[in-house]
Parts: sequence; C-alpha cells; structure tokens
Amino acid sequence: MLQRTLLIQIHFVDKPSVSVRGQTLKYFLSEISQIMSKPEIPRKSIYRLSIYQRCLQKLLENQLETVSSEALAKAAGVKSTQLRKDLTYFGQFGTRGLGYNVKALSSVLNEVLGITSYQPVILVGVGNLGAALLQYGGFHKEGFEISAAFDIAPNPGRFGPNVKTPILEQAKMVNFIQTNGVRMAILAVPNQVAQSVVNDMVEAGVQAILNFSPTVLQVPENVTVNNVDLALELENLSYFVR
Repeated sequence: MLQRTLLIQIHFVDKPSVSVRGQTLKYFLSEISQIMSKPEIPRKSIYRLSIYQRCLQKLLENQLETVSSEALAKAAGVKSTQLRKDLTYFGQFGTRGLGYNVKALSSVLNEVLGITSYQPVILVGVGNLGAALLQYGGFHKEGFEISAAFDIAPNPGRFGPNVKTPILEQAKMVNFIQTNGVRMAILAVPNQVAQSVVNDMVEAGVQAILNFSPTVLQVPENVTVNNVDLALELENLSYFVR
C-alpha cells in the first residue's frame, strides 16, 4: 500500500478547487469514486422492494420482531443473495446471526418507496377496466388514494354510494393535476387516444404513469411508465401450457 503523502487538486464545475492531504492513494481514490458516481438502481430492484414490504407487513401483523434474510427471501420468492443485493442499494441493514428488525426495515422501505403519506393519484378512463380499478380497495391499503377519475362521458350514477371518488369530465384533468399537485396517474383509455392524454398529463406535471392501454407511450426521460398489458401477460402464460 502506498503510504506517502498525497496532494491532489480536484476542480468541480462552478466550485473552488479542493486540496486533500495525508490520504493514501487507495483510500483517496475510493472516496472520489463514491462522491463522483452513484450506482444506478435497477427498476426490477425497486419492484422487488414492494414485494419485500408486503412480506414485512404480514410479519408485522403476526407480531414477529425479526426475520432472517433467508426467510424473507423465501416469502418474497427470491434468493437471499438477491434480497441482500437489493437492500444494499439503500444502506446496510440487519445483524449477522439475528437478521432484520421487521419494523425498522419496513419503515425504511416506506421511506424509499415514498409511501409514508398518502399519494394522490388520478384515474383517466372509466370504462369497464377503469370502473373495476376505481372500486379496487387495495390502493388505499398501500398508501395511495384515487383523488379523482376522468372520462369523456362521466357517469357517476353507475357506481352508487360505495364509490365516493369524484368522476369528472376529462377536459378538467389538466387543471385538477396542476391545482392538486398530482404526480401519479393510472391510464385506462383506448390506445387510439392514449398518447394524446399522456401528453396533457405530462405537460401538467405528472411524473409516473401506470398504463393499462395496450400501446407504447412516448414520454420524456424524467417520466416513468409501467405498462400492464393483460393480453400480453396471458400470451406469455400460454407458453407454459402444454
């Protein structure tokens, strides 16, 4: 290991140069690597965090205080090495020989996933699929609330008193997004109009879209789209039916 004193000038954009003394070369380069680059987190890892959180919630309901990586991975349907790798993107968790504190890890994942408070979500398209989504109770349980639904021909009377979400004319969507700071949307409109609707959403400030329309959407890089194509999922399943 090189132990001699090191003096290096690092020039940052729009910032003064920084002098560093008394560092070994190996240690200093390690520090620079951590400062200058952050690992890109795979989307599949983010997706698996939600699965881990579901498992942790069940453990909390059963009043379990700790869980091993092997047990949590088995419940989530992944290998323990994958579980540990996914979690290391966000910090060091667990104690060797004891496992993870269920409540503490669940709280961290809530923070990472941004579900510590209710997220307002809009639904656009209240046809048969949209109507089913509007009546789905799982959103609220996971920290999301459909604050409004929009359709070109809204008909709130079809749902009765059980659905309290306001169903508004689609022309009011942009103003609602901007007024209420909505950043997430569910899209369940025909594919012929999906892109046009998304363009309006994005311009108004939506940053994440759950897309049930069977089409590929064109969005800016700062907007995330998760596609749910039910027919495509069945087609994939048919491969395994022999």
